[in-house]
Amino acid sequence: MTINKTTGSVFLVEDETMIRMMVVDMLEELGFSVAAETGEINEALMLAGTTEFDVAILDVNVNGKVISPVADVLKARNRPFIFATGYGTQGVPEGYRDRPALQKPFQIESLKQALATTLRGAA
Repeated sequence: MTINKTTGSVFLVEDETMIRMMVVDMLEELGFSVAAETGEINEALMLAGTTEFDVAILDVNVNGKVISPVADVLKARNRPFIFATGYGTQGVPEGYRDRPALQKPFQIESLKQALATTLRGAA
């Protein structure tokens, strides 16, 4: 069920530990490696500026804080990213509504499609 053998690495920001573990499992099943993961906004900011990865998946609301500062860092680095939100497209930060968003809870097929589309657009 891999996208292709050059699937790459993912930077994951998700504050719910069980959801983060489930997404890591899905990513690995799809052939991706996880370059970095965190559930903390300050750590996410640091990692966003220093970690090498192919694509990021960002929870929109991390412990009550909006993910926009992390998205800003990734945009400045020209790194592709996908939002994960339980709030629909209205939950995606203003100015980033043109970015792909996965509606939580999502299945592996939705994740696979979002990653493929995002990575194709970044190529």
